[in-house]
Amino acid sequence: MHSIINQMIQLQELTLIRHEQKIARGGERLEELDASIKAMATGLVSEHRIMFEKLQKKDFNVIVPISDGICSVCGLKLPISLVQAVRLAKAIHNCPNCARILYYPESAPRHVRGTPRRSEPRKPGIQRFSAQSLMVPSLESTDVEGAIRELAYKMEAEGFVDKADKLVERALKREAVVSTAVDHGIAFPHVRGIEGGSLTLSLGISKKGIKFTANGDDEKSLTKMVFFLVIPTAASAFYLKLLAGLTESFIKPEVRKAIMAEKDQEGLWKALIKATRLTVK
Repeated sequence: MHSIINQMIQLQELTLIRHEQKIARGGERLEELDASIKAMATGLVSEHRIMFEKLQKKDFNVIVPISDGICSVCGLKLPISLVQAVRLAKAIHNCPNCARILYYPESAPRHVRGTPRRSEPRKPGIQRFSAQSLMVPSLESTDVEGAIRELAYKMEAEGFVDKADKLVERALKREAVVSTAVDHGIAFPHVRGIEGGSLTLSLGISKKGIKFTANGDDEKSLTKMVFFLVIPTAASAFYLKLLAGLTESFIKPEVRKAIMAEKDQEGLWKALIKATRLTVK
């Protein structure tokens, strides 16, 4: 049953990647992804395929991890017997509350910063997902792995997440499927399935540019703005809205120019807030 569960996880990831491509790249490589999705879905036995497709009509999250004995999406505290059964993976088990398929994850990175108290005012826009301390106005790295590593360890150093090495490993694995680089010198490397907390973003600027894609040799194809995101399972659908908002903001050349002109952390943070004030709610 482990192989079937892994196949479902990969199918869900491919489906989410397809949505990312449609939002950020205007439909590029959709046919290729559709073929991969169809082939993987066909590989499931009919019983499991029908279950997967039925759940998929309701939400992006079809198969979700258990986190501390809780369904990571609906938050239901699961019976110990069910948690043990999911861990053994001898059959498919669903959450009694939301009906999503459950799986027991390997050790995953965790969001370690405490959630805001209810009495605290809700932060507006991009400030809900990032902070000045997560801005890197001058990346030292000159390649994809280095840039991702720099931003992941920045998040860990600032107390937002743990296991930065796992973040790097998983982000590179995601990058190998389809590059997260988009037009206008921007890339959105990310890791889904973070335990707890909320969606978090770090921004790194490379003045010289980084070759994120195989054809990224010329100046116009180099990535200069790297948005690194860690995404809890429950925020997978909202991540797509954030991606759409960021894409809408940075399609404007004057916005990109303003961001690239900043030389320190405070200036970059203020420029990001200004750039996204109308597109990220």
